[in-house]
Amino acid sequence: MDAARLIAWDQELRSAHSRLRAALAATREALDRGADAPDAASELALYCVGFCAALDGHHGAEDRALFPALRAEHPELGGIIDKLMQDHSMLAHLLSALRTAAERGDGVESIGQHLDGIAAIMESHFRFEEREILEPLRAIMLDGDVQRVLGPL
Repeated sequence: MDAARLIAWDQELRSAHSRLRAALAATREALDRGADAPDAASELALYCVGFCAALDGHHGAEDRALFPALRAEHPELGGIIDKLMQDHSMLAHLLSALRTAAERGDGVESIGQHLDGIAAIMESHFRFEEREILEPLRAIMLDGDVQRVLGPL
C-alpha cells in the first residue's frame, strides 16, 4: 500500500461529508421551491429519497467496512465507534420518517421539520466523527475502494 493511500482515508471521509452536506442543502432548496413549483411534491420526494439513500449508504458502508477496520487497528476507539454506530441507527430512523413523509406528500412545514432534525444530528455526528477518528484514519491500513468503505456518494 502506498503512502498516498495511507493518508487519503481522512480526506475521503471529509469529502464524503461535504457531498452529504451538499445533498442536504439541495434537498432544502427543493423544499424552499416547493410551495411555488407545479411538480413540487414529486421533486421534493425525489430529493428526499436520494438524500436518504446517500446518507444511509454512507453509514452502512462505515458500519460494514470502515469501523471494523478502525476497531481492529485502534481497539481503544471502541467506545467512540459504538457511539458513532448509535448515531447511525438514530439517523436511519429519522431518515425513514423523512422518506415516508416525502413519499406520502406531506406539506412543506412537516418535511422541513424532518430535515431540521436530521440536519442538526447529522452535523453534530459529522463533527464528532471528524474530531475523533480523522487522526487514526490518516494511518489506517485499509485495503478497499472508497465506495465500499464510505458508500456510493
